[in-house]
Amino acid sequence: QVQLVESGGGLVQTGDSLRLSCLTSGRTLVRNFMGWFRQAPGKERGFVAAIRWSDGRTYYADSVKGRFTISRDNAKNTVYLQMGSLKPEDTAVYYCAATGPWAPNFQTEKFYSYWGQGTQVTVAS
Repeated sequence: QVQLVESGGGLVQTGDSLRLSCLTSGRTLVRNFMGWFRQAPGKERGFVAAIRWSDGRTYYADSVKGRFTISRDNAKNTVYLQMGSLKPEDTAVYYCAATGPWAPNFQTEKFYSYWGQGTQVTVAS
């Protein structure tokens, strides 16, 4: 069994920074991508960022490009989302997710097999 556990959410002010962490535990996970998604109140969950586990290549939604950085620490089996220049519209529950060994698309939820429980990020104006 694979578990993903997010941490690092909280209440911040506009312009602040915050770093989310996602620890993977359980059986060895062979993954193609790990990603971050978010769901704001009243909205559907959407793609934020992803990292290809094999080579560390990163991908971002246009809304966060230049402000957010996804990274990984293989030794710690952890993926991070460094968020900067936060805006009220970044307020959401942030979810960490992992695909299996094959995933043709890193932006689509259905290709992610494992999900964390989510962590709340609130950006006050």
